[in-house]
Amino acid sequence: MPLSPRLLVADQVAGSLRLLALPGGEVTGVVEGRHLAEHAGFLALPGGRAAFVDDLAGELVVLDPYGPDSGRPLVGAVVPVAVPAEHLAADPTGRRLAVTTGLGRNHAPWSDLLTAVQLDAPRGPKAVRVRARTGEPGVTVLGADDPLVVLRHREPGALTAYRHTDLMAAAPSCPPATPAYETGLPDADGHGDAHDPVTGRLFAAAGSGVHRARRDGEKLAVEEPLSWGGPGRGYYLRVDPVRRTLWSCVRGGPADPGRWPEWSNDAWFHGLDDDRRAGRVPLGPGLVFRLAVSAAHIAYARVHPDGDELVLIDPESPRVVARLPLPAMDGAPRPGGTPWDGVQRRAVAASPGAPLVAVSRGGHGEIHLFDGTSPAGVLRVPTPLDEGGHLALLAPGDEAHLDPVGR
Repeated sequence: MPLSPRLLVADQVAGSLRLLALPGGEVTGVVEGRHLAEHAGFLALPGGRAAFVDDLAGELVVLDPYGPDSGRPLVGAVVPVAVPAEHLAADPTGRRLAVTTGLGRNHAPWSDLLTAVQLDAPRGPKAVRVRARTGEPGVTVLGADDPLVVLRHREPGALTAYRHTDLMAAAPSCPPATPAYETGLPDADGHGDAHDPVTGRLFAAAGSGVHRARRDGEKLAVEEPLSWGGPGRGYYLRVDPVRRTLWSCVRGGPADPGRWPEWSNDAWFHGLDDDRRAGRVPLGPGLVFRLAVSAAHIAYARVHPDGDELVLIDPESPRVVARLPLPAMDGAPRPGGTPWDGVQRRAVAASPGAPLVAVSRGGHGEIHLFDGTSPAGVLRVPTPLDEGGHLALLAPGDEAHLDPVGR
C-alpha cells in the first residue's frame, strides 16, 4: 500500500509533538517533552526526514516520519546544539547542518553561538559550538562538497562565510570562529533567507530588496539584488522546488504594530531560472507572514478582525484562486495591540508533493485541512496549540529538501 502524507504537529508551549497520517488524522507517533524552536521551525531533509531544535533541551532532533510504518523509531537522532535557536539550515545532502542563536526570551541580542552539525560523522552525529557574532543571524549552507556556512547579519548588514570543515575542527569551549570570507550588505534590516541548491544561490530579504550571492570557491560572488516591485518589503522567503520560484509576502502600511489590521500584503514571486518571471499578487489587509508550498498552490493564512482566511495562489499564472474562510480564534490579535505578543496565531503547512494544506487554529487544538480548494476535515490534538503551534506536511518523494532552510 502506498504511503500517505504525514503531518507533524508541534505544540511548542505544551511541549509535545504528534505525527498524523493524512487525510484521516490517525496518530502514528507521539514525542512528549519536546519544545520546538518556533522561529527556526521544521527543516526538511532528504529521505523524507525532518529536523527541529528543542529550545528547552538544547538539542537538534532528527525525525523519521515514515519510520514507524517500517518498525523504525520516529526519533532518528539527537544532537546537542546551542539555543535559543534562531535559524536552522542544511547542505543539499542533508548531512551537514548549522544552527544560529537569537534573542529567546530577552529584549536584546546576547548570544554569539553558532552550532555546526555533521550527522554522518564516523562515530555518530557530532556537533561543535563556536562564537560568531551577537545578533539574530540567518543561515544557509552552500555546496555539497566542503560546504560554506553563510550567516546573514544585520546591524550592520553582512554575509559571513565559514568552511563547515573548519567549524567541525574547532576546539572545545566555544572558541571564536574565523570566517573564510565576509562581505557587507547595504541594509541593516535583513529578515528572511533562502537557498536554491540547483543554482547554488542564497537569497536574503531586506528593505531594499532581495540580495543574492553565490559561492565562488571559498568566497561569495554578490549579484544584483531583486526588487520588491513596489512599496513595502518582504519578511520571509521560500523556495518552490516544483515551479522553480522564490516566494515571499510583502508588507506595507503604517509602522505602528497596533495598526496591523491596516497592513497591506502582497504575494511576491520571482523565477529562479528566469528573472523576467516576477510580480506581486494582492492578498488583502491584516497579518500575513509565513506561507506554504503545495503541489497545486501557494498558501497564505491571513488574520484580520473582519475574518480570517486561507488564500490560495495559482503558482503557474500567479493569481488568487480561492479565499477560504477560517473559524475565529479566541485570543486572536486585536486592533491596538501587537499581532504577535500574547495572542493566538496560525501555522500553515503544505508539501510540494501533495495538494493538501493544513492551517492551525491557535488555542483550540485544531488543524483545518484542505484538499486543493475544498475543505477536507478538522483534525484535533489534545493540546491547545497556543501561539498557533507549528506544522510540517510531508509526502513521499516530495523533494521538500530542495528548500533547505528551516520553516
